[in-house]
Amino acid sequence: MKNKSFLFISCDEAKHICDKAQYNEATTWEKFKLNLRYLWCHITRAYVNRNKKLTKAVKSSKITCLKNSEKQQLKEVFHEELEKQHH
Repeated sequence: MKNKSFLFISCDEAKHICDKAQYNEATTWEKFKLNLRYLWCHITRAYVNRNKKLTKAVKSSKITCLKNSEKQQLKEVFHEELEKQHH
C-alpha cells in the first residue's frame, strides 16, 4: 500500500477537491491542500481555471427552467397521450 503524503495530494484528488469546492462542499483543509498543489502543478491550475470559467458561464447564463407546476402539467399531458395510444 502506498503511503499518502500529509500535505501533497495527487492530481486526481486535486480535481475532486476542486469539484467539491465549486459547490462549497470542500473543507478548509482540502482547500489548503488544493491551493498547495495549485502552486506547482500546471495540470491542476488548468483544471481549476476551467472550472472557474464554467461556473461563471453557468451563473451568468440566461437559462430558464420549467417550474414544478409546469413539469407536473407536462407529465399529466404525456400520460394522457400514452393512455389514448394504448386504447
